[in-house]
Amino acid sequence: MRLLVVDSANVTGIQEKTRNILSRHPATRQELIPVLQETQRAFRYLPETAIKEISNYLGLSESAVFGVATFYARFKLKPPGKNIIRVCRGTACHVRGTGKVLAEFEKLLHVKAGETTADLEYTLETVACIGACALSPVVTINDEVFAKMNPRKVTEILGDISQSF
Repeated sequence: MRLLVVDSANVTGIQEKTRNILSRHPATRQELIPVLQETQRAFRYLPETAIKEISNYLGLSESAVFGVATFYARFKLKPPGKNIIRVCRGTACHVRGTGKVLAEFEKLLHVKAGETTADLEYTLETVACIGACALSPVVTINDEVFAKMNPRKVTEILGDISQSF
């Protein structure tokens, strides 16, 4: 497990930005999800410092805020990578070899599904269905669809992405 080191200037910046977000919302329990959504848009995840600020402002325990944040899959508690890779695990994709595609991403990125590379370049996720079954197996990277995937294409795509930086 990799620990994220946060300096005090970063904590102060997170607190200020979170307080700015909170100032646009009434301090009521009903605002929790909208506040979490706006906070995640601002930071791309929900920093622990932001959860503490939200908890204090809304008068909720940190565990209550954390409980809501972990209940919904859309909320992230760790910084995501610059590139979000989503591998479809739907039936059509499964039948056509998405397991091998996922295994190749895991091998090349040195992470498992649900993890982010140490350099914060890539986050690898699986999804139940992308909705492009005729193109299976399907992967999306930053909302771009890659169809009829196989392990060889994984290598090509990752090479193309790394060259675009």
